[in-house]
Amino acid sequence: MMNDKECFFQNLQSLADAIVALFGRNCEACVHDLTSLHSSLVYIRGEVTHRRPGAPATDLLVKMINSPEGKGDVHSYCTTSSEGRSLKSTTTLIRDEGGRAIAAFCINFDTTEFYNAGQALLPFLHPEIGVPPSTETFAHSAGETVEALFHNAVRAMGKHQTTMNVDEKKRLIAMLEADGLFQFKGAVEQVAKMMGITRFTVYNYLKRVRSTNTIHRKEEHQ
Repeated sequence: MMNDKECFFQNLQSLADAIVALFGRNCEACVHDLTSLHSSLVYIRGEVTHRRPGAPATDLLVKMINSPEGKGDVHSYCTTSSEGRSLKSTTTLIRDEGGRAIAAFCINFDTTEFYNAGQALLPFLHPEIGVPPSTETFAHSAGETVEALFHNAVRAMGKHQTTMNVDEKKRLIAMLEADGLFQFKGAVEQVAKMMGITRFTVYNYLKRVRSTNTIHRKEEHQ
């Protein structure tokens, strides 16, 4: 016979099963036991983040339960998986009678395929989409500028970075180099994370791009 705690988490697991059954393969639902942060993930349904039970609490969860303001749930925020895929997520804290966070229920939805579908439809919905938008990001850090340049290039490519083939990824790196993104310190590591590849792969692509650019400049001066 289950005790109260076991029954409580069993109910959360059933809820996770129901949500993933409704929204399908792009959805993942997780149950965290916040009394043991180093292995808080006690149940996960779905394969969006490819974690397994026994994984630790995320950085967001740790911040939420230690927030001096006692902030609660965070809904519909955007994040990125370790493979660079775009996610829309929700995190709900569950508290005991004393207000202490004892569990968390999280939903992660992979929106990568929807991004590609949206990009494919844009020219039909907005014929003027080919005209470069006059936008500017007033960044507060170099990382924000790098992110803005990256996403502008991805939009120009019309395809989410994690679904690009090798040639498309090389073209993306070439665009980023032309835009001056790699002048920023730490840009290679940041781009690698957003693309879901290693920094060595980015360096390799960048080396080829720069080599090609050098050859073209020499040919122009001959």
